[in-house]
Amino acid sequence: MIYTVKNENETKNIAKDLSKKCKTGDVICLFGTLGMGKSVFAREFIRSASDNPNLDVPSPTFTMLQTYDCKEYVVYHFDLYRIKDPSEAWELGLEEALYDGVSLIEWSENLASMLPRKRIDVIISQESNQDPCERTITIKGM
Repeated sequence: MIYTVKNENETKNIAKDLSKKCKTGDVICLFGTLGMGKSVFAREFIRSASDNPNLDVPSPTFTMLQTYDCKEYVVYHFDLYRIKDPSEAWELGLEEALYDGVSLIEWSENLASMLPRKRIDVIISQESNQDPCERTITIKGM
């Protein structure tokens, strides 16, 4: 599925829709360069899954992991921007998260070959001919 979004609200709507389709054991890998909207997507996914539009969802850039007890499942929100070696993710509890909840992983590319085969990839990009606020969101693996 490929979407062209014109603003953050449209990105949030896609995140909300995806949160309603997920179940325990799903792994969502977010790909995109800095500033593409991965955190916007993740934040809205978690708020929707928790059924709390005002939930404080800080970026786990420094803690690398935040967990949220949501209505249907637990969300494990990883931000792997700062890991140097894929094995570091296991120290954060990635293996447990893969089975016990929905794993939402920003900077998934830092896991390299350790990415699970069964996953949902959300790729957020900006084409050179797009308006600066527009993004292309590609979802694979649904």
